[in-house]
Amino acid sequence: MLKRRLTPGHIISAGFAAVILIGAVLLMLPVSVNKGVRLTPIDAFFTSTSAVCVTGLIAVDAADTFTVFGRIVLAVLIQTGGLGITSIGVGIIMLSGKKINMRERVLVKEALNYNSFKGVLSLVKSVLIMTLGFELCGMLLSLMVFARDYPFWDAVGISAFHAVAAFNNSGFDILGGLRNLIPYQNDVLLNLTTCMLIIFGGLGFFVIREIITKRSFRRFSLHTKVVITVSVSLLITGTLFLKATEDITWLGAFFFSTSARTAGFSTYPLGGFSNAGLFVLIVLMFIGASPGSTGGGIKTTTFSVLLCALLNASKSKLSIFKRKLPAELLHKALIITLLALTVVIVSTFLLCVSEPDTNFVSLLFEAVSAFGTVGLSTGITPGLTVFGKTVLIFTMFVGRLGPLTIASLLIIRPEPAVSYAEESMAVG
Repeated sequence: MLKRRLTPGHIISAGFAAVILIGAVLLMLPVSVNKGVRLTPIDAFFTSTSAVCVTGLIAVDAADTFTVFGRIVLAVLIQTGGLGITSIGVGIIMLSGKKINMRERVLVKEALNYNSFKGVLSLVKSVLIMTLGFELCGMLLSLMVFARDYPFWDAVGISAFHAVAAFNNSGFDILGGLRNLIPYQNDVLLNLTTCMLIIFGGLGFFVIREIITKRSFRRFSLHTKVVITVSVSLLITGTLFLKATEDITWLGAFFFSTSARTAGFSTYPLGGFSNAGLFVLIVLMFIGASPGSTGGGIKTTTFSVLLCALLNASKSKLSIFKRKLPAELLHKALIITLLALTVVIVSTFLLCVSEPDTNFVSLLFEAVSAFGTVGLSTGITPGLTVFGKTVLIFTMFVGRLGPLTIASLLIIRPEPAVSYAEESMAVG
């Protein structure tokens, strides 16, 4: 009876929660932690949540805290969180030669935010192949950089970890000393390789497949056209604004404009950024990546619908690329945005309560970074209280699953069967 009542949202949420708990236990094992290092349960839980939710916010430095085994566990958690538990599970079932039933197809459809049952299994195959292809390519290009500074096999491990983290839009690094990619801020190859992985990981698997198969903007679906157009526009706009507000190179501005869209890698310390620069990053983090991708945020398509509604406020119908949009799409976009704002506001307020001595902008930045599953930080994460870290854990979890999914889990009452009388009121 209970099994029948479980919606795909319940199952996916439970799956993520289970992986987070298992990950926290594995990270606390003696074989996972370097000698002389003490990893508290809250930091293990925080790190596992950040990895599975492909965020990258860190309570402890990955390289200084974890052994090779611990880093492998971290990489597996990132990969699992990026691909999704259902995609990996269905992939394993297909490899074993068993048939995929309708329930499993529904789970994959919901997890990948796909709008049809048609081609779901082929999409899963494409997801797994594309992921391995991009990560292998990213690993080889990164190896050309890291091999100059590390012994060969250490460089291989760092490159593999970096490729997995970058494509899955998770800002973890294993360079040590909480440096992230700051030592490589002027390395063009590593910067562009990382940006390439982040961008394609954030476009969404459906979009990537269309780009590969159709190869013509005119032949793309409306979804793909909107995702590409908005993503390119945000990259350009973010680069220009960051260059105008901060004393960084054009390469650095482009890197942060890319990374802020849910990846979380840094090539400059954010503690030295102005409020204007941090605000630009906050906006980019809140918008985030695209549906069906490894990133978070309200998504580029949601932002495009809201922008379209604003630009066409005087018109009764919405249209993009000569296609009329259904009215319920705007309603859904508004609900997603309002829920996201609610999560960020509540999270920021709770952080203000638990961290009274910390700058407000830094706390707001941390909350948006957690919700957008970004991982960028002004450097306050390791010093947060247990309550503050717990707040961010829940914020990352909500951000990864999506506020609409979480809200649907909390709705118990069925929709009333009666039809109410309509009455207008003044707004604005």
